[in-house]
Amino acid sequence: QVQLVESGGGLVQAGGSLRLSCAASGRLFSSYAMGWFRQAPGKDRDFVSAISWSGSTTDYAGSVKGRFTISRDNAKNMVYLQMNSLKPEDTAVYYCARVRSGSDWPPRSLDINYWGKGTLVTVSS
Repeated sequence: QVQLVESGGGLVQAGGSLRLSCAASGRLFSSYAMGWFRQAPGKDRDFVSAISWSGSTTDYAGSVKGRFTISRDNAKNMVYLQMNSLKPEDTAVYYCARVRSGSDWPPRSLDINYWGKGTLVTVSS
């Protein structure tokens, strides 16, 4: 059974930084691409970033490109999202996700077969 547990969310002022972490249980973590999605109140869950199984390929939503950095440590079964220059519009629940094998790139919500429970990020103006 795969479990994804996010941490690192919180309240930060605009312009600040946060680092989200995702701890993954289960075998074969290094065989799967991983991603981060976010959902603001009253809105759909949107793609934020994804990273290939090896870490050699990454992708970002246009709204976060240049500000967020995704990374992974396969030895520790961890995925990270470094978020800099945060804006109030980044406020959302952030979800860690495991991408189904053979999915399109970048992955969409329907390409995800495991989700974490999410961590709340609030950016004040």
